Amino acid sequence: TQMKTPTIAITMGDPAGVGAEVTLKALSDPATRALARWLVIGDPYVLEQAQQQTGITLDWQEVATPTQLDDTKINLFAPLRIDPKEFAIGKISPLCGKAAMEYVRSATLLCLDGTVDAMVTAPLNKEAVALNGIQFSGHTEFIAELCNAKTSRMLLYSERMRVIHVSTHWALRKATEVDVERIRLTIQLGDETLKLMGFKQPRIAVCGINPHAGEHGLFGTEEITTVSPAIDLARAQGIHCEGPFAGDTIFLRALKGDFDLVVAMYHDQGHIPMKLVDFENTVNVSVGLPIIRTSVDHGTAFDIAGKNKASPNSMKAALKLAVTMAANRN
Repeated sequence: TQMKTPTIAITMGDPAGVGAEVTLKALSDPATRALARWLVIGDPYVLEQAQQQTGITLDWQEVATPTQLDDTKINLFAPLRIDPKEFAIGKISPLCGKAAMEYVRSATLLCLDGTVDAMVTAPLNKEAVALNGIQFSGHTEFIAELCNAKTSRMLLYSERMRVIHVSTHWALRKATEVDVERIRLTIQLGDETLKLMGFKQPRIAVCGINPHAGEHGLFGTEEITTVSPAIDLARAQGIHCEGPFAGDTIFLRALKGDFDLVVAMYHDQGHIPMKLVDFENTVNVSVGLPIIRTSVDHGTAFDIAGKNKASPNSMKAALKLAVTMAANRN
């Protein structure tokens, strides 16, 4: 049976950043455009500005409600309009932080009620959000809260390598104290997510926490007490996983194709190799949620916002991956 064309929401991100620009550039590529029915959640003025700066015009229309979409056009829904006089491109502002949050909230609710099949997020600025007095540690955590999801993880995806993190925005000291169940669940979530991405039987490598994965207890015992037991439990579930491996060598093996996914114990252990290998085309995927959410893996780039310099590669990859995952889930 022919899979129906998925409907994908794209949140425009901080209006003062490069979100509108990368969205515009990505959707102006005919191959990307053809993948889905697109609903951009953002601001019409900001999109107009991006069109002027890039010289790219999209065939778009604003919709009053996000349920009445035109298949032939890019649909734009504005949950919160912002006054052009009240913000400047490339400048942090509480108003832009608030707008970016509203776009994400709107897209998440549309995913939850089934109006859209997945959401893709352009970058927002945590500082701008915090200026509204909101405690905010990141997109993933905010979306997880809206979904009532108890567990969420961050997975970084590129064609060349994939990494899922046991912990992300934690102090390093705290990240060394992860427990067996958190590691086991991360391995399981990684396995499930890679299957959505089209890997039939993912091969998973699990990192240790300490140098040389503890060297049999010489440099720390976490591998013996927590990482290895978690791997044993995951294997008992029928998951193909191995480890714990030394963090300094395992990513090279994954890059060469020995593994489909690496489980990293903390933020930098996974982020550094990913960004070094393929920063331009890396996609951030939220895992453990009842909805599909992918994102660009770069920030608001205020320094180049409004200058027509932002690359749409990460956004294109995020859009394509969201479509693949939505198709496989259905």
